[in-house]
Amino acid sequence: MESWTINKLLVWIHQYLKDKGIESPRLHAELLLSNILGLKRIELYTQHDKQVSKQDLDKLHVLVKRAGLHEPIAYLVGKTEFYSLEIEVSKDCLIPRPETELLVQRAIEFLRMRDGIQSVCDLCTGSGCIAVAIAKNFPQANLIATDISDQALLIAARNTEKFNLQNRIKLLSGDLFDPVIPQLDTGKFDLIVSNPPYVSNIEYEKLDKNVKDHEPQIALLAGHDGLDIYKRIIEKVDTFLKPNAALILEIGYAQGKTVYELLDKTNVFSEIRIDRDSQNNDRIVTAIKQHSL
Repeated sequence: MESWTINKLLVWIHQYLKDKGIESPRLHAELLLSNILGLKRIELYTQHDKQVSKQDLDKLHVLVKRAGLHEPIAYLVGKTEFYSLEIEVSKDCLIPRPETELLVQRAIEFLRMRDGIQSVCDLCTGSGCIAVAIAKNFPQANLIATDISDQALLIAARNTEKFNLQNRIKLLSGDLFDPVIPQLDTGKFDLIVSNPPYVSNIEYEKLDKNVKDHEPQIALLAGHDGLDIYKRIIEKVDTFLKPNAALILEIGYAQGKTVYELLDKTNVFSEIRIDRDSQNNDRIVTAIKQHSL
C-alpha cells in the first residue's frame, strides 16, 4: 500500500483543486488537511514527513472530492475566521465575509464614543458572528440577536457558548424586530446592526456556483431589487432606537444611493454616511438618529 505523508498530500490536493478551477487551492489544501489531522496550518510544515493513517486518508478523500465540486471550504471544515475569531458555520447560515468585518469595526467605534452599558440589537444574526465579535471587543455591550431561521440560531448559540457570551447575548427566533418585546427584553437600543439578505433576483442567478448551490437562499435573496429587508427594517427602526443611537447596515455594492434615500425620507436621522470596502464599493451605511424628534 502506498504511504502518504503530509507534504505529499498537500502537493496532490493542491493540484487536484487547481485542476478543478478552485480559487486558492493551496489554502484549501492546508485547511482541509489541518482539519482532518487536528493540526495548525504551520504544523503541516513542521511535521511534513509524518505519515497519514488510512482512516484519515478516507475522511480526507471525501472532503477533497466535495471541495472539487465547489462546496465552500468553511462548510467542509465547519468553521471560518471572522474578526480574528474562529466562528462555527454550517449550511444553515451564511459564511461570514471579510467585508462584514467593516460593519463590526464601525459598530465598535460608535459604541466606544458612548458611556455606560450599551444595548445592541443584531438583526438577521445567522451564525451570530457580528454579535459575538461586538461582544468580545466591547465588554460594555449587551445584545439581542434575532433570526428567522431556528437552524441558524442553533449555530449562533454554539458560537455564543464557545466564547462564553451567553449571559450577554440573547438569541430570539423570529422575523426582524418581531420577537423583541420592548418592555420585557429592553427599552430602546443604543445601536442596531444588520447584515440582511440583499441580493436581487437577477444577481442571484449570476452568483458563483459555490454560493448559489450551497449557501442558504433565505440568507441571500431579498426581492426583485434586493431591497425588501432594508425597507422593512427602516419602516420600524425609529420605534426601537434611542435618540442619538445608530443604525448600521451592510449593503450591496450598488445599493448605497437607494438605501441612503430610504433612510433620508424618514426624517429620523441627523446624519447618514456610507463607507466603502477594500474594493472601493459602497458597503456600510451608518445613520445616527436625531437627538429629539
